[in-house]
Amino acid sequence: MPRSILMSTCLGVLIAAPAFPQDSAPLVDIITINAHRTTTDGSTLDAQEMASHMTPDTTAVLARLPGVSAISNGALSGQVQYRGLFGSRVNIRLNGRAFESGGPNLMDPPMHYAPAALLEQITIDRGIAPVSAGPGLAGGLDARFKSIDFSESDTLSHATEFSLSGQSIDEGWSRSAMSGIATERFRVYAFGAQESGEDYSAPDTPVAGTRYDRLIYGLGAGFRSGAHEIALSFRRNETGPTGNPQFAMDIRYVDSDFIEFDHDMSLAGWDVSTRISWNEVEHAMNNFSLRPAPASMMRFRETIATVEHQAIALSASRDFAGGALDLGVDHAFATHDVTITNPRNADFFLNNLPDIDMARTGAFLEWQGPLGSWQAELGARLDAHTAEADEASTGPAVPMMPVMLANMFNMSERQWDDVTVDAVARAWHPINDTTLLRVGIARKSRVPTYLERFAWLPTPASAGLADGNTYVGDLELEPETAWIIEAGLDYHAGPAFIRPALFYQQVDNYIQGVAFDGTVGVIDTPVEMVSMMNGDATPLRFANVGAELYGFDGDFGVQLSPTWRLDGAFEFVRAKRRDIDDNLYRVAPASVSLALSHDAEHWSAGIETVWTADQKDVSFTNGEPTSEGYVVWNLNARVNGPLNSVIDLRVDNLLDEAYAPHLSGRNRNSGSAVGLGAPIPAAGRNLGIRLSWSH
Repeated sequence: MPRSILMSTCLGVLIAAPAFPQDSAPLVDIITINAHRTTTDGSTLDAQEMASHMTPDTTAVLARLPGVSAISNGALSGQVQYRGLFGSRVNIRLNGRAFESGGPNLMDPPMHYAPAALLEQITIDRGIAPVSAGPGLAGGLDARFKSIDFSESDTLSHATEFSLSGQSIDEGWSRSAMSGIATERFRVYAFGAQESGEDYSAPDTPVAGTRYDRLIYGLGAGFRSGAHEIALSFRRNETGPTGNPQFAMDIRYVDSDFIEFDHDMSLAGWDVSTRISWNEVEHAMNNFSLRPAPASMMRFRETIATVEHQAIALSASRDFAGGALDLGVDHAFATHDVTITNPRNADFFLNNLPDIDMARTGAFLEWQGPLGSWQAELGARLDAHTAEADEASTGPAVPMMPVMLANMFNMSERQWDDVTVDAVARAWHPINDTTLLRVGIARKSRVPTYLERFAWLPTPASAGLADGNTYVGDLELEPETAWIIEAGLDYHAGPAFIRPALFYQQVDNYIQGVAFDGTVGVIDTPVEMVSMMNGDATPLRFANVGAELYGFDGDFGVQLSPTWRLDGAFEFVRAKRRDIDDNLYRVAPASVSLALSHDAEHWSAGIETVWTADQKDVSFTNGEPTSEGYVVWNLNARVNGPLNSVIDLRVDNLLDEAYAPHLSGRNRNSGSAVGLGAPIPAAGRNLGIRLSWSH
């Protein structure tokens, strides 16, 4: 497939017209869940199919947006990639808050906790994330959960919604509900969603170890009086046995709790906000529950990972210099602990990431307002970081070489601190009545994760890289620093619009796996010996290198008639090392999508095609294979029924195309019809139906 085929990976959601901005809209895209279709004069992107998608992976639906791609590491472990960057480099928030995932392989990335059926709105940072959103290298997003708003009177009002869906490809089903009551002074609500599915099938190929099971439920309440408004919420996530064939292990469980407290008030001309949050994760993964058990009892493994995270953020805003001034301080603290065990031998355990404390204290200043004929957002952020690891421990059944590595780690300097500085300037200017120019420059930073810094034992844990390599950390890692420049146009004339953007990012001290030492393949160090015992004679070491990413993306659409509409999106990104002749790992190929939709008074329907190019620019360092391009067609329909009911119908992969997305990873489950190390194919033709009701 030619390189000229461009897009953003889209799984069947039709793209409606975006906001044509008058104030802050050039900086974000807003997806409202289950919203009615908007026009080119509206202020939101249409995402009425978001919750009607039968996939449990919300990232697969978000991938329709310009610059956004989905990395599939399992049904509930999808990661968001933005302009070639993913993992902790993308600033993802839930209810406006960053939080800590549980496992070193990121089997529970942020969107693991955000099923589409429970979301009210997703705000995407276009290009560069503001400093007020917190630290982060690339853009970001904020997923907001559904809740009940205050009413307009003292009369008690109530609201309820319910959905039930099923799909053919994995016999999957889901159900969700939310209900609450409110007056103008208080509100109380409850919500829940449950999803499960069996192994899915690609065309003529069952893909073993891909089942999933997830339950999320919670409560919320709010109270307001005078200048004060208070909100408190609790969420519980219980993930059961879920397959991750891209990894050496599968999820046995992920049990997580979230508590959030908000207080907003007006004080002496300032709007003051307090945000307090706490989350705790307990996570177990193993190599025998959802795949063939090892032949030797000595090879049974189960890893137990935990994290506890607390955060507080204080901010204040007011009118200033013709615009809005925001000031804020925030603090976050987390403790991670990971232990590898053998369930068949109580004397075998390695506390390979031992009680690692990581803290960050930050402050920011941000102003948005007019600068002459331009509108601008200017911000700066300062963060102080600390990290410290406890001593590693091993059991009496652990071989001598890993014990030696643990002792070497315990004798090393396991404390680190540093300060990072971020600065962002974004501006937009109407050239004429139809065209808006957008420009942005930024200095953004990211500190190493606990895994990248403190991993002393070579294991395949890599925060979701899923490349089959074993990794060790580096205590001397420096923070990443990205220098970013971008420019774009928002063109809107009559029934048509197009929003292209160009970007360039130079990343200094980019953290990338490199050869452990200069004698690759020569097993002459304890790390290489232990790595060879784990099946990899050429381990990688996280190190600082130079990188650059550049490309373009955008979306477009035209209202063909009062009832017919054509929309699309495109994406191209080139990501490579600056220090050697190599490419960055697992970067989305170029692609383009087109969607034709018809809206009637009580029903709508659409057809979409997604063209994805070959990916030949792959990472030699990570042993990344190339991938072939493909074309996929999808259908969808919606019928508005009686009593506020809605029926959604979908056919994904209409022609039952056999293909393997470049970002889907390689199979490591020996019990699958998919060969070991082979690309994991996408699902075949899938029929889905969803019934929803609200009152």
